Amino acid sequence: MSELSRRKLLMSGGALGAFGALGIATPAWSRDVSPWTWSPTGSIAGSGSGADPRTIFDAEADPVSAELLDSGAVPEVNRLLWNWTRNDQPLPAGLPGYLTDFIEQARRLPSWADTAKLERAAQFNKSRGLYLNLLNGVGGGMLSTAIPKEAWSVYYSKGGADMEDRVAKTSLLGFSVGALNAYRPDGDCVVNAVKTRLVHAAVRHLLPQSPHWKWGPIISQEDILVTWHTLPTYAMRKLREWDVPISAADAQAYLHVWQVTAHLLGVRDEYIPATWAAANAQSDQVLPPNMGPTREGVELTDILLGQLAEQTSPGSISRPLVNALARYLVGDQVSDWDGIKREPVWGPLIAKLWPLLVRFREGLVPLPLVPEAAWVIDEAVRQYILFFLTKGKETKIEIPTINRPE
Repeated sequence: MSELSRRKLLMSGGALGAFGALGIATPAWSRDVSPWTWSPTGSIAGSGSGADPRTIFDAEADPVSAELLDSGAVPEVNRLLWNWTRNDQPLPAGLPGYLTDFIEQARRLPSWADTAKLERAAQFNKSRGLYLNLLNGVGGGMLSTAIPKEAWSVYYSKGGADMEDRVAKTSLLGFSVGALNAYRPDGDCVVNAVKTRLVHAAVRHLLPQSPHWKWGPIISQEDILVTWHTLPTYAMRKLREWDVPISAADAQAYLHVWQVTAHLLGVRDEYIPATWAAANAQSDQVLPPNMGPTREGVELTDILLGQLAEQTSPGSISRPLVNALARYLVGDQVSDWDGIKREPVWGPLIAKLWPLLVRFREGLVPLPLVPEAAWVIDEAVRQYILFFLTKGKETKIEIPTINRPE
């Protein structure tokens, strides 16, 4: 490991600040051994067994991906599924029968899916796209590298060796959820969710075979929920913090599109929060014990922010601006865990000017009251989003066949 990475890791381990992005004041990484207490009465199902999601994986997808890998069928399956891109598109001929059976079942929307809410969510995503793309793409990315099990699984799986490709594939599902036609017949959210579910199952099968893997089973139902809360729950909390006007109907619709997505990713309905209050309560239970610093998370953050800085502009100001914006999005605690450098110039500027930009976009302040320097930050935000959107359109989700190459 480079000396720079060593310094960053030491800095991340010494952080004691508040977890500002999610309102959590307990910096920690220790395996949670407390009992699972979130009640299934708060779920979309309204009831359930109350079983600990840390012990549950994906009984439907896991044997399918394992058989595909063990039989050597994955390359041909990836080839056949490459052009399967629309929600209403029939599956291609030539797939193994057991895979076809799984996908046909997995692609069905739940009985509780509400078309009107999904359409309203699409319009909400359109009207609030700048904020949501920034929060889900960049903010969620910074949070994910501060989740040790997620950082380890990314680093030691195939995607860890090529982070540009990994970012692109990860971004695809987020773009699908935010698209106007997400769950319409011509959309691709169902396709990308089902493919992601198969990828999760493949990673669960492959990672235990890696000589570097020492953390036991991965991508449990709880692990998926942890990541889920770094997306819609985190984003809604930040929008509220920024005083972005959101109607109750829009808020519920935005939650609903992510509820449906969680179901398609294989999360049991008894774990999918039914309301924002339930989502916040579940987030407060699962995030604190599952976040903290790791060497792998620091390295992945450095790679990701380096890519963003390169995308923004070639000048020396780009990386400090990227650092400051990332730190503003996720707060000091997560930023310290991720080894994101404090920027004494850009940090205070963003904290002062971003709220003005939000108020200007919402029609609450006129243009003359927004300082010229704010538009440099505004352009950086647009470049952040362009980076994720551009990368996302260059690839498709595929089932991996190997772990990170030695």
